[in-house]
Amino acid sequence: MDSQERSSEEAEGAKERGLVYVWKAGSCSVTPERLPGLSGKTVLQAALGIHHGLLLTEGGEVYSFGKLPWRSRPEECVNSPVLENTLLGHRIITVAAGSFHNGAVTESGVVYMWGDNSAGQCAVTNQPCVPEPQLVSICDSETSPLLSVRILQLACGEEHTLALSLSREIWAWGSGCQLGLITTTFPVTKPQKVEHLAGRVVLQIACGAYHSLALVQCLPVQEMKPIPERCNHCSQPLITMTDKEDHVIISDSHCCPLGVALSDNQPENHVFCPSSDTPGGKSVTAGQSEDFQKPLVEQHRLVGLESERPSGLSSSNGREDSGISSSGNTLFSDKKEVKEYLIGLSDSSLKESLNKNICTEPEQPSQEKQLSACIPGPPGSSTSTLNSLVASCASAVGVRVAATYEAGALSLKKVMNFYGTSSSEPGSQSGSRSPGPEALKDSREEQVRLESMQGKKSSSLVDIREEESEGGSRRLSLPGLLSQVSPRLLRKVGRAKMRTVALTPTYSGEADALLPSLRTEVWTWGKGKEGQLGHGDVLPRLQPLCVKSLDGKEVIHLSAGGHHSLALTAKSQVYSWGSNISGQLGHLNSPTTVPRLAKVCGDGIWTTAAGLDYSLFLADEKDFQPGLYYCGQETTENNLNENSCTKSPVLLVACSKIGYISNVIAGGDNCLALVDKNVMGYIASLHELAATERRFYFKLSEIKSQVLRPLLGLDNLGNANTIQLLQEMASRFSKLCYLIGQHGASLSSFLHGVKEARSLAILKHSSLFLDSYTEYCTSVTNFLVMGGFMLLAKPAIDFLSKNQELLQKLSEKNEENLQLVEVLNALFFMPFGRLHNYARTLLKLATCFEVASPEYQKLQDSSSCYENLAVHLSRKMKEAEYTLGFWKTFPGKMTDSLRKPERRLICESSNRGLSLQHAGRFSVNWFILFNDALVHAQFSTHHIFPLSTLWVEALSEEAGNVNGLKITTPEEQFVLVSSTPQEKTKWLRAISQAVDQALRGTSDMILYGAGGNVPRQEPPISRSAKYTFYKDPRFKDAVYDGRWLSGKPHGRGILKWADGRMYSGTFRTGLEDGYGEYRVPNKALNKEDHYVGYWKEGKMCGHGVYRGEKYMGMWQDDLCQGNGVVVTQFGLYYEGAFSTNKMMGTGILLSEDDTVYEGEFSDNWTLSGKGTLTLPNGDYIEGLFSGEWGSGIKITGTYFKPSLYENEKDKPKALPTGHFIRRKLGILAVSPDEKWKAVFEECWNQLGCESPGQGDRWKAWDNIAVALTTNRRQHKDSPELLSRSHTQTLESLEFIPQHIGAFTLEKYENIKKYLIKACDTPLHPLGKLVETLVAVYRMTYVGVGANRRLLQEAVREIKSYLKRIFQLVRFLFPDLPEEGSTIPFLTTEPKGRRSFCSGKSDSRSESPEPGYVVTSFGLLLPVLLPRLYPPLFMLYALDNEREEDIYWECVLRLNKQTDMALLSFLGVQAKFWPGTVSILGESRKVSSNTKDACFASAVECLQQISTTFTPADKLKVIQQTFEEISQSVLETLQEDFLWSMDDLFPVFLYVVLRARIRNLGSEVHLIEDLMDPYLQHGEQGIMFTTLKACYYQIQHEKLT
Repeated sequence: MDSQERSSEEAEGAKERGLVYVWKAGSCSVTPERLPGLSGKTVLQAALGIHHGLLLTEGGEVYSFGKLPWRSRPEECVNSPVLENTLLGHRIITVAAGSFHNGAVTESGVVYMWGDNSAGQCAVTNQPCVPEPQLVSICDSETSPLLSVRILQLACGEEHTLALSLSREIWAWGSGCQLGLITTTFPVTKPQKVEHLAGRVVLQIACGAYHSLALVQCLPVQEMKPIPERCNHCSQPLITMTDKEDHVIISDSHCCPLGVALSDNQPENHVFCPSSDTPGGKSVTAGQSEDFQKPLVEQHRLVGLESERPSGLSSSNGREDSGISSSGNTLFSDKKEVKEYLIGLSDSSLKESLNKNICTEPEQPSQEKQLSACIPGPPGSSTSTLNSLVASCASAVGVRVAATYEAGALSLKKVMNFYGTSSSEPGSQSGSRSPGPEALKDSREEQVRLESMQGKKSSSLVDIREEESEGGSRRLSLPGLLSQVSPRLLRKVGRAKMRTVALTPTYSGEADALLPSLRTEVWTWGKGKEGQLGHGDVLPRLQPLCVKSLDGKEVIHLSAGGHHSLALTAKSQVYSWGSNISGQLGHLNSPTTVPRLAKVCGDGIWTTAAGLDYSLFLADEKDFQPGLYYCGQETTENNLNENSCTKSPVLLVACSKIGYISNVIAGGDNCLALVDKNVMGYIASLHELAATERRFYFKLSEIKSQVLRPLLGLDNLGNANTIQLLQEMASRFSKLCYLIGQHGASLSSFLHGVKEARSLAILKHSSLFLDSYTEYCTSVTNFLVMGGFMLLAKPAIDFLSKNQELLQKLSEKNEENLQLVEVLNALFFMPFGRLHNYARTLLKLATCFEVASPEYQKLQDSSSCYENLAVHLSRKMKEAEYTLGFWKTFPGKMTDSLRKPERRLICESSNRGLSLQHAGRFSVNWFILFNDALVHAQFSTHHIFPLSTLWVEALSEEAGNVNGLKITTPEEQFVLVSSTPQEKTKWLRAISQAVDQALRGTSDMILYGAGGNVPRQEPPISRSAKYTFYKDPRFKDAVYDGRWLSGKPHGRGILKWADGRMYSGTFRTGLEDGYGEYRVPNKALNKEDHYVGYWKEGKMCGHGVYRGEKYMGMWQDDLCQGNGVVVTQFGLYYEGAFSTNKMMGTGILLSEDDTVYEGEFSDNWTLSGKGTLTLPNGDYIEGLFSGEWGSGIKITGTYFKPSLYENEKDKPKALPTGHFIRRKLGILAVSPDEKWKAVFEECWNQLGCESPGQGDRWKAWDNIAVALTTNRRQHKDSPELLSRSHTQTLESLEFIPQHIGAFTLEKYENIKKYLIKACDTPLHPLGKLVETLVAVYRMTYVGVGANRRLLQEAVREIKSYLKRIFQLVRFLFPDLPEEGSTIPFLTTEPKGRRSFCSGKSDSRSESPEPGYVVTSFGLLLPVLLPRLYPPLFMLYALDNEREEDIYWECVLRLNKQTDMALLSFLGVQAKFWPGTVSILGESRKVSSNTKDACFASAVECLQQISTTFTPADKLKVIQQTFEEISQSVLETLQEDFLWSMDDLFPVFLYVVLRARIRNLGSEVHLIEDLMDPYLQHGEQGIMFTTLKACYYQIQHEKLT
């Protein structure tokens, strides 16, 4: 933010920010001094090397100070900072300093490096020193073209540099194994990706002198990969089974030998020998096969570097939390083997102690040990001793432990020293006591080896247990493992497992994306000689390896010093490990190879810095001003040569006087602090917010681990519902707790930055906080209402008495003899108090700005948001307590059945304030109003009326109904009389509000910032709701879901009966009325009958289609009445009049063989009266008929045989009946325009028109907009219902095509595009219409309806749809010309192309003036036809079956010929024969046996006709085919020419034959029926006629 944009108050304070103070490291009493020469610039970030430093100011400029040997003389020291001019103009966002080199990153993610380059750490080749910042290009070679990688963060060590990219991957350059690259050639000067962590989200990197650390986000639980079967590196099986006499040992403890850096100075540590030399001669493997090589020397356990380990699973494929013995993987099956193995060990005292240890152990370990052997404990920070012990004894029972990770080679030694029967031998410790650096050099490894023992002495068994219980989730061991454990124990374990699930907060992607993640792992690599890698050994690592003991510790920041490492957790604790020569670890005076807690006074650490051999911790003090602690080398003033170490971190008092420290940086010689002055209390308020949030998190974590976890683990917690509610509450509590932890971490990093109020998380992401608190409130009040806390009191009484002090401390209640219920209440309602604190702090911050400034407004608004939520939630808690009181006051069966977690009491009439009108004298009527139902209770019964279908109105006074309220529900109506007018008002208001809230479903949501009192409105009379009928005789037990009006279904809805019947459609005042679908399961035939059509007052009435035996026609009172069509599955077709479900009156009946009867009917399929019977050959009989079709018919009449032909050849081939039938059908059916009228009417109504075409166009557009937005809003809550493309469609529909000026082709195309999109979504009225039409069309013409007689009807119906939809479209787009008018082409367009058969130029059609003709076919078929194509094409195929069979036989026969034979047979002129053809890209001469090669491109083109839907597209394909033919002929003739029809026809016939289109007849008839009428005489029309001629020609081809 530029300074002039700031409001004046803040600008005033900005001068006092980012002040730099420096002091010499090593002295605890020195006073920090202001760094000279920065003249009021605000420093945002600093970095220190051994003798120099870098500063980054707010303007993005970089300054250097100290000894800068790459620039000036080596010994010269620059005291006041100098500007790095090379970097001017590049806005720098972060800087980093290594021991002697520097790096900077610009806003656009580009890296600049300068300084010492002896090891390639500046990424410059062959240049020992880089004096000026030089650009480093980082390119990802995996992408093509090469993409440059944008960098976010840099970290520099002594000889290496790491960079973290925008895609969260690490890039490295420089020298040494600390790069994490798979290479041995150093220096690496071209940045390379650290492949081992590719694909993981790296949050932060840090470099020590020779080691590297990375903070990596855990994989989300759902991404757990299956455990691989073999190790990625050495291909050994990861899980092995070993048979032993009577049991199987299963081990998942594989330790990969590859990937360990072999350091030059310790070759003797890595001797390999084949397994035959394994001590003891036997090779019992755990995780390795027989021939696997084992390290002989016991000190070093080789550790694999697994790639991508499955998160959360403990298959330890190559992690070192698995080892019993020093080599880590040898499994001893009995004591003898152990002893034999020990012969190889050097320390004899160790051997004795082991002997004792084995002998003194009982043969059968206690159940508990057996259990822990079976179920590997989580990798807590000090689990190994216990587990190693159990492991060494468990071999007696044959249970194999996947024991833990810690000191690798040392597990046996440690066990001895910790548990040994004799006290630890003095000799074994002497090494660790030798003082002075010389001794350290010799015995450093020895010391490291023994350090864990020192740590272990101080920790008791209890700690270990606790840490085990706190660790992450470890999977229960494999099924085979559990064979020997008692079922009771297994149950116990299983139960505990189930309960703790609730406490790992669910992966909340949103919060993790916006705030720092706490689900982190620490990965380290590089040199580990001092234990600075934290893996429990002193081995170097070539590749990143996860530090298991920090799993689940919520590390949020890493710092790396010279040879030690610090990890800061969200709970404000610091774990430290590595070299401790100067006491820099802040705990015991020994190095440690595994992370341990540093012991810092102060309230909570929130920033750490690791220097060369010291550490700095910034912690909260009592008054929220940060205090700075130092631990490391201490130089006393009187004797400078005498160095001592700090015993524990020391508070640097002098630093507290300089102001509010926002960040500390540690280097070699110097320490540096960035300080803010507290102007107007702004900085102090920020520090207060951050410190209180971190403390709050610590407290919530304590409650979670000390109270919630034990409670979840208790037995007899009551019924399953209570447990579920408790788990629900626990998981919401965890989620809130996690969010607070994230917020604490984000505030810490906020204080390091610019500190702009508007980027505070509680302002920017306030909805996260508001939602989490609201959700938690819901679950905790639900638990309270169900009496959860009282139920907990009994099982937890024991827990309470043991932990009274703890609970009092956590709940901050100090009274004596507290009830457990009260304590638990206080604990779990405590988080809500924090909302008031947020509000108060935001208000404090607001006062630091001018009232007119936007910051003030934003802070003020947010403050009132949090305050309102606090008030709202306290109201919810009061409601819950009131409800709980009610349940307690009225215990009993009835009230128990009403008790639900979400249900809250609003009011009840036990005060006799409300009674039922006309009730008997002795009846008892008790009314209880809940937030979801009104309950009417009598002596022994009660009835529940859901509020969503309850209507209430006050009765007018005149009618004598004093104080009456009329209640309407779908099946009851009653009047409630209240005792006083006040009582009436109270109940009326209460019920109205409750109904309104039940309908809106927003009882939990408040309008944040709108204040508590939202004005109440009357609940709507018309609403959507779901209801189950209980007494209506017709609807009993049916469920209705849809629209209501005053207690009756009204509008669209779905009604489902218990027996499987279902009606979906419109209702009017409680009955089916309008268009609807009705399904009835037909049990006998095991299918369902299905009616689609119109209803009136609950009866089928109007036009409808019934699919049992297919009937299409008119209905009245559930009966067929009027004209209709019936088709049977045996091919009979009847069309004519119906009366009361029977064929009565005039009709036509056709049988499958084309026999036709026209005349009178008296019953189904029964002829009665005058008629004409026509036979398939054209003969016919006229007269009187009677009888049922198919069972003998009596005829009185005359037989006609049309005049006999003189000779055979005059007799027409085609039978006359076909055309005759086509002409007759459809006359007696329902006319197409009468069909589905109501569907179109509904669409017009949705557009706001009373009748088609009558209405206001703009109102129609408004209605469309409303329909789309309300539907989108409904789907917002459940986004899974809308695909992404659907959402995009909806968004694009919000723009209405605007038309000003003349109507052009472009506008026509826009309308077309709009229609295609509108019909793509059923949320648009036109889309809904098309969807319904498609449904009814398929319903009519699929299945039994797929009868060839229905083809003409189906085509007519489509044409009618087009006509009626076109009317709708013209209403919405009035400037669209009417059917058949022309849109002129713009003059700029080219005037067509050469015509095909004549020389004149030609435009799209031959209409009088050139232009584009508007037709409903052209505009709407592309939308409609693809959806209706399958049933329609099926009818065409059935109708043309006979002629298609003849055609296909011909095609197959003629296609056996070669190209030349076929061309000459068809009479193609020789000059048109292609001379050469291209086959697979190479040109070949056409020979006599070439087949399927001539005109191949045209053939391929014509075949596309089957993949298109609309006639227009099919005609384009035909046109392209002609063009392809011309193209081929042109290439052959090499000259221009004009086709004549005689030349063209045979060539085209050849192409049609070779294209082998199966249903060509159907394609031809479809085009003919549905093509645009104006095209028939144009060029495309002529081409189509040619195709049709070919089709008939092929059928009648004389084959010779």
